[in-house]
Amino acid sequence: MSNTDSAAVDVSSTPAAGFSAVHDGKVLRVTIANPKRKNAVDYDTMVALGDTFVNAAQDKSVRAIVLTGAGGDFCTGADLSATVREAQRGITPDMTMDAANRLVQAIVDAPIPVIARVKGAAAGVGVALALAADLVYASDDAYLLLAFINIGLMPDGGAAAMIAAAAGRPLAAEMALLGERLPAPAAKQAGLFTAVLPETELDQKVEAAAAKLATGPRRALELTKQALNQATLTALAPALAAEKSGQTELLTSPDFLEGATAMLTKRKPVFGD
Repeated sequence: MSNTDSAAVDVSSTPAAGFSAVHDGKVLRVTIANPKRKNAVDYDTMVALGDTFVNAAQDKSVRAIVLTGAGGDFCTGADLSATVREAQRGITPDMTMDAANRLVQAIVDAPIPVIARVKGAAAGVGVALALAADLVYASDDAYLLLAFINIGLMPDGGAAAMIAAAAGRPLAAEMALLGERLPAPAAKQAGLFTAVLPETELDQKVEAAAAKLATGPRRALELTKQALNQATLTALAPALAAEKSGQTELLTSPDFLEGATAMLTKRKPVFGD
């Protein structure tokens, strides 16, 4: 919450779904909250987050959205520990991909500006959630990590397309194929972060931007955002479709089973031929 608005009201606190949404004046503050899993998101969380952004787009009282993670991390991607439970409930890879794609598209398509406040890890689909925002402010300890290849998967959520749009194919390929961290200063230099600040200054920057956007001309901001997206994210929709096809296959592969098991048991995976 901001220091200037003590009347903030929690309109959609959903801890069971792994996040909260708080209406703070004209700013909607969406916080991913799964501290035991460093803010990893499961299927239910992605669906409910997608609903939140879709609903916010239709709410004229919301003039800006701040998306962040509770504690020390932004979002570490899909919650692999929930995979078995989801399968038992009949949640298919197709459904998981649809939920992720809908969420990312809802952030991009929102007629109001979205600010990502990034601390610590933005990994896996967390990269896509951060980069789908219009402004991305990060602490100097933050990093981006496309960790998919390390567990036998491919990037999803349009992350590779968004990285390529901002920083070019070589960096996108390096991140996607090697699965190594990109520290915040390098991400800023590549054009992926709006600004990188010391942790003590991060909230001040985010609050200043949110306050300015919340009192700005709504329609002009909407059309500006549309124009920027149309100029830079032309590959996003095809990328989401291709990722759904490829990732759905990989999510049922022996390599993913091995990669996920190795990750959860903290050992090095041994992939097949």
